Amino acid sequence: MRARLLAADNHYSNQLRYAEKPGPLRRLAIFLAHSGDSWFWGLGLLIVWAVSDAEGKRLVLQLLVGIGVTAVFALTLKRLIRRARPVGDWGALYRRTDPHSFPSGHAARMAMLVVLAAALGPAWLGWLLLVWAPLVALARVAMGVHFLSDVIGGALLGLVIGLALVAVYARLWPGA
Repeated sequence: MRARLLAADNHYSNQLRYAEKPGPLRRLAIFLAHSGDSWFWGLGLLIVWAVSDAEGKRLVLQLLVGIGVTAVFALTLKRLIRRARPVGDWGALYRRTDPHSFPSGHAARMAMLVVLAAALGPAWLGWLLLVWAPLVALARVAMGVHFLSDVIGGALLGLVIGLALVAVYARLWPGA
């Protein structure tokens, strides 16, 4: 049964793969795949921090903590599970610094951000991330650095972490 699931995962992941096909869709997939990077979000949130009022700074802090917590959980699971990334050339930095693929840290990060933005941020941010997050996850598969099950597992992890953080934040900042 496990072998059949892994074969199906590999088959459907390859159907979505676009890494070796030149053109505008590949360039879009590259952009989307990178837009879920932690450095991208960290830098963006630091810029938002610089121009925000106290309420905006609190949201930035909550999102940054969420990114850190999600990274710890995703990396811990990756090191325990040790599933190799799909074979490919694109994403050499990811392959070198993090050779394990399950769960996808990008998918986990984006799903967690969706939950936090929907619960704590302005409504437009929640809606934007609800559209953006699956595009990032699919782009990671399209560029060959994850299997489909990696991004599904990552998204589920991110949802759980996001919901847990919403509960923690509600206790820390009641009524906020």
